[in-house]
Amino acid sequence: GGPGSGVYRATYDTATDTFGKVQKLKEIRGNGEHGPHALRLTPDGKSLLLVAGNFTQPPENFQHSRLPKNWGEDLLLPRNWDGNGFARGLLAPGGWVAKFDPDGKTWEMVSSGMRNTYDFALNADGEMFVYDADMEWDMGSPWYRPTRVCHAVSGSEFGWRSGTGKWPPYYLDSLPPVMNIGPGSPVGVEFGYGTKFPAKYQKALFMLDWTFGTIYAVHLEPSGSTYTATKEELLSRTPLPLTDATIGHDGALYFTTGGRNTQSELFRVTYVGKEPTDRVDYKDPRNARERDVRHRLEAFHHKAQDPEKAVQVALAYLGDPDRFIRYAARIALENQPVELWQDKVLVYSNTDALLTGVVALARQGDKSLQPKLLEALARLDFGRLEERQQLDLIRAYSLVFIRTGEPDKATASNLAARFDPCYPSESDFVTRELCQLLVYLKSPTVLAKTIELLKKPSVHTPQPGMADVITRNKGYGGAIQKMLDHAPDQQKISLVFTLRNVKDGWTMDQRKVYFNTFNEAQTWSGGASYQNFLKEMEKNAFDNASEGDRLAIEAAGLRKPFKPKELPKPAGPGKDWTMGDVLALEKKMTNRSFYTGEKMFAAARCVVCHRFYGEGGATGPDLTQSAGRFSYKDMAESIIEPSKVVSDQYKASVVFTGDGKTYTGKIISDTKDGIVILTDPEDSTKVVEVKRADIDQVKPSAVSLMPEKLLQPLNEDEVADLMAYLLSRGDPTNPMFKKEPKPPEPKKGRAKK
Repeated sequence: GGPGSGVYRATYDTATDTFGKVQKLKEIRGNGEHGPHALRLTPDGKSLLLVAGNFTQPPENFQHSRLPKNWGEDLLLPRNWDGNGFARGLLAPGGWVAKFDPDGKTWEMVSSGMRNTYDFALNADGEMFVYDADMEWDMGSPWYRPTRVCHAVSGSEFGWRSGTGKWPPYYLDSLPPVMNIGPGSPVGVEFGYGTKFPAKYQKALFMLDWTFGTIYAVHLEPSGSTYTATKEELLSRTPLPLTDATIGHDGALYFTTGGRNTQSELFRVTYVGKEPTDRVDYKDPRNARERDVRHRLEAFHHKAQDPEKAVQVALAYLGDPDRFIRYAARIALENQPVELWQDKVLVYSNTDALLTGVVALARQGDKSLQPKLLEALARLDFGRLEERQQLDLIRAYSLVFIRTGEPDKATASNLAARFDPCYPSESDFVTRELCQLLVYLKSPTVLAKTIELLKKPSVHTPQPGMADVITRNKGYGGAIQKMLDHAPDQQKISLVFTLRNVKDGWTMDQRKVYFNTFNEAQTWSGGASYQNFLKEMEKNAFDNASEGDRLAIEAAGLRKPFKPKELPKPAGPGKDWTMGDVLALEKKMTNRSFYTGEKMFAAARCVVCHRFYGEGGATGPDLTQSAGRFSYKDMAESIIEPSKVVSDQYKASVVFTGDGKTYTGKIISDTKDGIVILTDPEDSTKVVEVKRADIDQVKPSAVSLMPEKLLQPLNEDEVADLMAYLLSRGDPTNPMFKKEPKPPEPKKGRAKK
């Protein structure tokens, strides 16, 4: 990857015995280790295939895509980006495979939705297999996907999305892996064709793992129109930073090591046993008929010359028992004009055909078709479907809403009532998906039911395929071993992640169960982003709570209250600001400094009590949207004369007890048993509980909890920048501000000697 990234053609000069001419055929915009990778000839030798990682943009101005190119994130609920910021902002299609002619003129997208496939290989029957990378920082989370072998058929989508957005393998608009391998760093891939090895190794797919120094032999078995697989270790060593492999003319397997400043070496592997090494037939006639059906459908993965015929063939296989054939039929259909098939896919009695057809129409049809799509799905009895079909039905509903828009309130209510009795399910996966759908539909029961699930004892989700390799790399392996020793309950993590979107209807007891689940989850171990994922989820849930609930959550000790970093000091000199002084600055709301305003929000101690753009204390009102409710004058008055007008929600009270004590503060809980009073607006944990029987009198206070003279240390420019900052709702691009670079973050830690 990088500035010179692209596809180059080097021409061999027989006279000089060198590659004398190098020509750039196509610029490929990639990035480092996740950029463009391996090249292969197609089986007919007329074209080439290129695989690229997820930091690589699709080839510019590509002429065709077998997978319709209106790809999207297709997530029903908001995702969180990686906790450490990796691949933040990267969107579909993710890693991809493209086909192009030898002159680099014509490009076609073949497969997508991978993370970072470094290499791939084609078997003797022309089927392509990729070895895709995991995101090891995701380990321990429900969205972690191990390194895996994928059968990259025409138009395939493997569902990589950044952060928490990775699709599970059961989504019917994607394809599953042939086999999960486990943690590692996939590099070279090569079939054993031409080796003088025993028969099963001649047909094996050799896959190299850089991190754990292992070459796997993957043995593929035809299964329907695709394959299943088993794996074994061909060889391993510590250290052995593998990079690539090839088969020599002498029948040996050659591989290289190196990368990241490690020693580069070349190795030769030969067979010295007694088993026969005679050449075998590399082609596999088993299940050729099923593959032929899929190939026939894949021939229509473009705008067909005879679209009516393409539609006729595709419709016949929408309900096929083979998932890969159903998928190929849907992609063939989506490539043809929608008007030729939109009515036909909605009348199927076959469950799989109807689900596949609805997904196709949701992806390619007009948004006005939503009522017809929902009417078609309503014919299916959820309780009578097998687990896989239940997952497909939920995904179909999700795609209808993602692609055609939110349902109206009546439709959402009816659907929630339909699915409520089915939740939770005996299947963990169905429970996860139903939870998302019901939260999206604003079900009145999903919150209480899910909280009951969180009350159950945690079950540590097993992590197969890890323990046997992690000893080969102490750096990576140690962290994985820690996770295995303290494995998270991925079901609970999935549920709390979904519930963070529920804004209304919480009781304090439910909040306690929910936030205590985070406390428990922090004792589990995962990848490098695990703890930050938890922090972001908890922050989302807190942000979505009402202002009153936020204060109660902190007061109950369920979440650590906001503690600002060391407050900055204003430049000054300050003065005793009056209402007139601040109002006079309204005409100076141009060419202001956003970042100085942000700094003054902290310097004036506003940040201690008030949230603004997701950051700050919870004892005062959230000021992010204050500019939408209050004028400049109103905000100035609230700062200069805080006791003049105080919202009932934030009024202080004076509580007198029978034994002569007096408490002044904000009442944050008032029940039949007593009240809870916040006595220090700068610390939400400073509360006093007074029993109802001990209360003599409660009177409203005439004095606001907000102190006066907060602007006193600030000079004129600093006050003006602060007012502009409050009016901007946290937007540095607001016309009030001048263009300026964001100041660097203060350096942490000790300086180097």
